[in-house]
Amino acid sequence: MAPSMFSYETLVHATAGATGSIVGMAAFYPLDTLRSRQQVQDSPKLNNGTTWELLLKIANEEGLDSLYRGLCPVLQSLSMSNFVYFYTFHALRRTATSHSSALKDLLFGVIAGSINVLLTSPLWVVNTRMKLEKDLYASLSAGLLDVFKKEGVKGLWSGTVPSLLLVSNPAIQFMIYESLKRYLLSTKNFNTYTAFLAAAAAKAIATTVTYPLQLIQSRLRAGNNLKPMIKDIKSNPLILFRGLEAKVLQTVMTAALMFVTYEKIVRLVLTIMRIRVARK
Repeated sequence: MAPSMFSYETLVHATAGATGSIVGMAAFYPLDTLRSRQQVQDSPKLNNGTTWELLLKIANEEGLDSLYRGLCPVLQSLSMSNFVYFYTFHALRRTATSHSSALKDLLFGVIAGSINVLLTSPLWVVNTRMKLEKDLYASLSAGLLDVFKKEGVKGLWSGTVPSLLLVSNPAIQFMIYESLKRYLLSTKNFNTYTAFLAAAAAKAIATTVTYPLQLIQSRLRAGNNLKPMIKDIKSNPLILFRGLEAKVLQTVMTAALMFVTYEKIVRLVLTIMRIRVARK
């Protein structure tokens, strides 16, 4: 009998992935706030200085709480998004009839990412807008309702096309991470430290390769017109990488912490499950 896509083990992976994403994002959220504003707002004050200097500037001018604007809905959306992604990815791997490989991980990552985008895009449209404008919506549900009333279904799924193209980001990330993990396990060197480094390296490569698409995605979700940016790109192509420093720093650290937390939870829960089964 072929393995089922529905299993306790797959559920453990999904729950651990969701929990790990909450831990990682909560720890480095100010960097994500800065990245979003650099991508969407054409303000010189957000592009002159180091990441640390810009964070201090925002905190001094707008208050420390401005760096954490929209944190709660982001964590809600991120946990749901990662639950869907991890569940789909590991369910597909579970049903595969042959051994895992980098190419299979890439394919499963693309499928999992596509399903995730189609299901959760409206959450990220509202999140992007809440992060950029203070007191825009009282809650995530209120934001979803408001966007639907004013812009319809099209508004809720704005930015979906670049988002579907961006499934390459987590797909590349998972492919590299799982490949490094298999190698480290074969050499018996997979531990908390090497898991952190493997996740950081995988995310750094995936983010840098796909960053221009992420910038376009953020602008569309914020409701911005792309025509002014297209004109600017012709004179300065580096605009496509505006906010890259903050993005790489934030995503690398967040992903590294997320995967370490994920690995710890999966190992702990599956060990407990195996002990209980053995006792029976």
